[in-house]
Amino acid sequence: MRYIELLSPAKDYDTARAAVDHGADAIYMGAARFGARRAAANSLEDVARTVEYAHQYGVRVHSTLNTVLYDDELADAEQMARDLIATGIDALIVQDMALREMNLPVELHASTQAGTTTPEGALFLEQCGFSRVILERALTLEDIRRIREATSVELECFVHGAICVGYSGRCFLSRSTSQRSGNRGECSQPCRLPYDLKDESGRTVMAGKHLLSVRDMDLSSDLEALIDAGISSFKIEGRLKDVRYIKNVVNYYRRQIDDILARRKDIVRPSVGRTITEFEPNPQKSFTRGASQYMLHGKRSGVASFDTPKAVGEYLGRVASLTRKGFALSPKCDLTAGDGICIISAEGMNGTNINAVEGGNIIPNRMDGIMVGADVYRNYDHRFAQAVDRSRTRRTIESTAHLTLSADGISLTIKDCEGISATIKRDMAMEPSSDQLKMADAARRAIEKSGGTIFSICSVEIQGSEYFAPASLLADLRREALEALRQARLRRTLPHLILADDGKARYPHAKVSRYENVTNHLARKFYLKHGAEQIETALETLPTTDERVMISSYCIRREIGQCLKKNPTLWGDLYIEHGTARYRLEFDCKQCCMHLIHCTPNTLKR
Repeated sequence: MRYIELLSPAKDYDTARAAVDHGADAIYMGAARFGARRAAANSLEDVARTVEYAHQYGVRVHSTLNTVLYDDELADAEQMARDLIATGIDALIVQDMALREMNLPVELHASTQAGTTTPEGALFLEQCGFSRVILERALTLEDIRRIREATSVELECFVHGAICVGYSGRCFLSRSTSQRSGNRGECSQPCRLPYDLKDESGRTVMAGKHLLSVRDMDLSSDLEALIDAGISSFKIEGRLKDVRYIKNVVNYYRRQIDDILARRKDIVRPSVGRTITEFEPNPQKSFTRGASQYMLHGKRSGVASFDTPKAVGEYLGRVASLTRKGFALSPKCDLTAGDGICIISAEGMNGTNINAVEGGNIIPNRMDGIMVGADVYRNYDHRFAQAVDRSRTRRTIESTAHLTLSADGISLTIKDCEGISATIKRDMAMEPSSDQLKMADAARRAIEKSGGTIFSICSVEIQGSEYFAPASLLADLRREALEALRQARLRRTLPHLILADDGKARYPHAKVSRYENVTNHLARKFYLKHGAEQIETALETLPTTDERVMISSYCIRREIGQCLKKNPTLWGDLYIEHGTARYRLEFDCKQCCMHLIHCTPNTLKR
């Protein structure tokens, strides 16, 4: 029996609570410092509030301490980690091996920032005491299978949201243009900027295109294949996304996973609680740059978003004709006043909102870019947004109740679906009831009223209905029993796999390269202890002139039909340029990877 977990991002307590309510099995969120999304920081108090709310349902909370650390930050980082552990978090997600050296009493998960792409790398992390490895987004199903065959560690992968075009934790593109570093939680996202593609003679091959911007990931149709490949945790990207995105996307994946769980007996869900919503989730109606499976089924073209790095939304159709005040779409669709649309045409991308719809005539606020043949996308569905916001969503834990009435008193036991129970008793003299059937019916109705709590009472067993109990007394017992049951659920300890590092594992390479980000003495100690013979100075601490600032499974040549293995017409070195920033593209055809070599002199330092 294997647990299959749905892991949701949370920007703050409110989004964390929404994620739990809409079906997440686990939450990941940042603390005040040292997280890879600095704009998604949280106080210890809010982390503690999240832990309490989540643990009611058996939902785990993972905290992100996944930036690289400098020596003068180690004491603060360790204190932060221990303070987080004191709040009751279930795991720390880390990139810097200094945190492994601190012997923290908590599960450690190797962040995707650790750049795990090989069986050897995953096995090393497992042998060093990591209970989970979060895989690089660019892996194929076959890559994942090979890692699973070589290891027994839990494997987590991203299944939805934005994709880092470069290997996570190995991208220095942001730092090559500014002092903001992705490895320090401040990526400026230069991969989303427009670039000119030029050949070695300086001729412009493509101008003003978002050459490094890739579509967002959507692996919802591949979940069962990923389960069979060895994945245990499905991770949604988006610690900066709003609460509406979380509600919609989390509930969509909850339903997909539940459909699989219902068909199979070898996998189960790690948390409990049934979620009921009043909207039909649809990820196309939340932030999306267009869906992509990226490299999951092999390295292929068609994953780029050259025209725009912004959310375009769901495709509706093309402009069929223009009218005096608006336009008509083909095919017709259900646009309504208040919707937002994105128009992509020969003029580029434009956006506007809809003022009115009169039959087939769509009247926008502006006509910029709207021409016959233009593609139209809806990036804000007003009615859908209202449905999400107004949904009275509840996640409830199914429970049963047993009420016993006797001459000497009354007792109520409520037991949840995991067998946890609470009993409330009153020792008192009880009067006979005048009608046993009416008493049983009234008691049942009184005990069933669990609304406003995290429980739903599915059945009530009544014993001793020949005695009378007033409705007010039954209501008091029910409230006390439900709160006692909630507290009992909070007192239990969720299973954790806290592992030590005995130092016996051998690092798979003699040299720890500058791209591994060894920026402090504890990380250095870690690698030396595990057999490394040489540790290069971290690129994070050096000027990035003439360095490989990105490695990617994405390839511009492949994307534009100029793969070097397929008789291209475009030969020689290629460069991309944005303003004064210039990068040479280097193609490793053996590994089928693209490297960006920084050609712009700079003196950026820590």
